[in-house]
Amino acid sequence: MNKGLFTFAMSLSILDHLGRNLYRSFITVLGEAISNSWDADADNVWIYVDRDNDSLIIKDDGIGMTSDDFQHKFLKIGYSKRRKENKSKKGRYYIGRKGIGKLALLSCADRIHIISKIKNGDYVGGIIDNSKLDDAITEDMVASECPLEGMDISTVREYLKDYEHGTIIYFENITDGIKNSIEFLRKAVAFNFRFSLLDKSFNIFLDDKKITLDDLNDLANNTQFMWSINSFNDPFKEKLKNLKKDIKNIKMDGNTTGFIASVERPRNLKIINNEERVGIDLFVNGRIREKNILKRIPTNRLAEHYLYGQIHFNELDDEKDRFTSNREEIVPDDEKLKKFLYNLKKIISEILEDWDEWRIDIKEEGDPENARLKKTERNSINLFNAVSNEFSIISNNLEPDKKEKVDEWIDNLVDDAKYNLPSYTECFISENLLRRHIKENNISLDATTLSGVDKYKNKELKNKQQGNISIELRRDVSDMNYLDMTPLAKLIDPQREYPAGLFFDAKQYKPIRDALMHTALLTEEAKERLISIRKNIRSRIITLLTS
Repeated sequence: MNKGLFTFAMSLSILDHLGRNLYRSFITVLGEAISNSWDADADNVWIYVDRDNDSLIIKDDGIGMTSDDFQHKFLKIGYSKRRKENKSKKGRYYIGRKGIGKLALLSCADRIHIISKIKNGDYVGGIIDNSKLDDAITEDMVASECPLEGMDISTVREYLKDYEHGTIIYFENITDGIKNSIEFLRKAVAFNFRFSLLDKSFNIFLDDKKITLDDLNDLANNTQFMWSINSFNDPFKEKLKNLKKDIKNIKMDGNTTGFIASVERPRNLKIINNEERVGIDLFVNGRIREKNILKRIPTNRLAEHYLYGQIHFNELDDEKDRFTSNREEIVPDDEKLKKFLYNLKKIISEILEDWDEWRIDIKEEGDPENARLKKTERNSINLFNAVSNEFSIISNNLEPDKKEKVDEWIDNLVDDAKYNLPSYTECFISENLLRRHIKENNISLDATTLSGVDKYKNKELKNKQQGNISIELRRDVSDMNYLDMTPLAKLIDPQREYPAGLFFDAKQYKPIRDALMHTALLTEEAKERLISIRKNIRSRIITLLTS
């Protein structure tokens, strides 16, 4: 019987069970390496992409590793700096937590070369060969039976000039190749790794060109509105030169900061690729922890497809581990998360209201499901905006002060358009329905009505002659089509001698209709009367047609 002490022996297959192949996004792998550099107190990270050879090199000037660090920290799956402290010597909050994020680095290339050194130290490292690791996992070997290959300095020699300390990782033959363009990578890093832009002590270079906010110019130039959460100060604000409204500060309960913005068109959010669009992401201590946090509280409102932003809620990073194994989401039932989502939902409601109002103000379509406007009012405004935009385009050729005046005149008409346009449309429908009803029921025009028709015909003929117009204007020139609401109602309303009939409503409608047809701007009293009369006429015509 063995009387000695027993120890665990881990099969290498545990790497697959923990998620060795979980990280399939190239950007996720890139982010893991950048996060390691941040935790290592690096000032700079250099990324070199060789698309022809499907290789990638990530170099930093962090504190580097000793041979003991490399063996017992980097290669120790599950090792976490958080067990001893939360911050680095520079005072940075550690991004790494579980110690399994490094598995991402094992999954994206055939061979991964790691070379590191501390200041005044020697180079240490090794090579992870994934094909040999796969064989070892298949044969159910333990870790001690599968040592790494020795490091090969020659593979990265050109990057070692004047290199005092830090870590270099060389990814040889990236799985599935490097399909992303340099422009794509720059935008993805600039947006997803905000700590590199917010902290001046940390810089990321791609092929020796620093990644900056300029890499987000396309997104910035297409941003129409922004809401700052609890007066968040982000340099990205300075890039927003085409905002249509002043940035609005919005208060959110809880220790939360950030911003939410809106673009001109949903396609403007596809700055990364056609499959993945920018959304409202949740950050914790500078690291993105969940993409598109609105998926937790979907609104199913149109504006959601226009919104993006970044919300920082550092209280999720405490002694409790709230993050899923893949480190890209938060455990759903976490109490702090639920309270955060409750507070977020409240400000999203306010933002949706602002978005609808602001979009209409700038002559863009708003949210058709927002009940603050009736459907007819909203459609009328959309029609008015579409037509008035043609005048605005012409006014662009005017001198600035004249253009401003013309645009102001146009803007002042929008409230009246909410009443005039649907009123005209209802008049158009009502009078044509009455004509069809009279024709269908073979109702004859009396002598008085016919004399009125002759009057209209003669006036039209005279106007055509003065305008030198010889074409026919009306598709149907029968007598009926020269009558407006009042004589039409008189022909068909059996109660025309009483106040409660269509004829009585038509007589009240007549003066307002005529003012409306002459594109007059109505008084508030006239608008109220018009709405009331329109309802009566609409109801009586429906009753007439169905009786």
